[in-house]
Amino acid sequence: MRIIIAGMGAIGMHMTKMLSNGNHEIVVIDKKEEMLQDVSAHYDVMTIHGSATSFADLKEAGIKKADLFVSLTHTNEINITACMLAKQLGAKKTIARIDNQEYLLPLNKSHFYNIGIDSLIFPQKLAAREIVNLLNDTGTTEVFNFSGGKLSLYVIKLEIDAPIIGKKLSEVAVNNKDLVFRALAISRDGETMIPRPDEIFRHNDLVYVITNQTGVTPMMEFAGTRRLTCNNIMILGGSQMGVRTAHALEKSSNIKLIEMDKAKSEHLADYLTGTLVINADGRDIDSLKEEGLGLMDVFISVTGNDELNILSCIQAKNLGVKKTIASVENTEYLHLAESMGIDAIINKKLIAASYILRFTMTAEVPSFLCLTGSDAEVLEFLVKPDSKIIKYPLRDMGFPKDAVIGGVIRERSSFIATGDTQINVNDRVVVFALPSALQKIDKFFN
Repeated sequence: MRIIIAGMGAIGMHMTKMLSNGNHEIVVIDKKEEMLQDVSAHYDVMTIHGSATSFADLKEAGIKKADLFVSLTHTNEINITACMLAKQLGAKKTIARIDNQEYLLPLNKSHFYNIGIDSLIFPQKLAAREIVNLLNDTGTTEVFNFSGGKLSLYVIKLEIDAPIIGKKLSEVAVNNKDLVFRALAISRDGETMIPRPDEIFRHNDLVYVITNQTGVTPMMEFAGTRRLTCNNIMILGGSQMGVRTAHALEKSSNIKLIEMDKAKSEHLADYLTGTLVINADGRDIDSLKEEGLGLMDVFISVTGNDELNILSCIQAKNLGVKKTIASVENTEYLHLAESMGIDAIINKKLIAASYILRFTMTAEVPSFLCLTGSDAEVLEFLVKPDSKIIKYPLRDMGFPKDAVIGGVIRERSSFIATGDTQINVNDRVVVFALPSALQKIDKFFN
């Protein structure tokens, strides 16, 4: 697949990194020569020093043969114009990054499609939705729902008193045959693996578990976790992510939003009518204490400063806050943040990449998820009549060892996959995959 990426910011760079591992022709466009030099030094891609809205530069990038064009600059107008030109010049699919909620209204989205933009991506909104999902399932580090929650993937950190610690995967399966969940992978010491039957669960393991609604409670009991109440929530940072999170939660919870800028605080107080907006310096822990930090059920730090987000969450945890969530954009900090006891990490570029990467698969992929703190992905495939995966039971399919089929959604029901499972046409199949498996599993479904 020929893919052209315009804009080498954090999301563009991460997209390039992930796609360079596959069998793709990647072309990147950026106005900053130093960004292109950095890309060329690390990845096997073609670089163009220029503008995504230049006819000449788009033609040089081979836009006529492009299967996918993605514009990820920080300017709405550039991204929209670039996608319009790309479609007119021959690109099959186009995706534009935007930061205006108005563009995503159903009535307005059709206008963008009519001018040649196949999809719009709003990273801050996606990240806020991720935070809200985490608060709906407070006993987990991450949660991803498929087909409206018919199947869900939970990421759970094993505490010292978890009943499954010290037990083998096979032992848990044999002694609990009626369980409606399955451990697909384990992240340990910064590495993610698909466990063998003799793998033993350890304290601080991050376990990736697939289940449906009936399996959530027993899954949490085995992991030694429990759902928490989220009545009182403090959000540090009046960023778009913080504002959208507050707006989504203010009708069901007591929200305090801390913003350092006075003028911005006054504006947000008018907009967030159900949120108590406080003008205070979030870097001052005494100020946060005065505003009741120690009484909160949840603390969410979404300032533009990774270090502040991490440190403030650690302080909140020390004061007894049950659940902490930090926005961390520097991927080098992800494992550090997790190791310091922060309950959940939000990374906008991983979330945005998840949305975009599904367009790079030849099979139909309704969902594609990049996991925080791991190089693994989770995909939801829609099975077509000519898919190879329907020929035999799973145990006879020769499915790659660096991937595992976790569950199947069939019409209105869902179930955990086993070796005896026979996949049918129109099934939705959830697959956990390490990076080395992506191209291999695509062939089973296209």
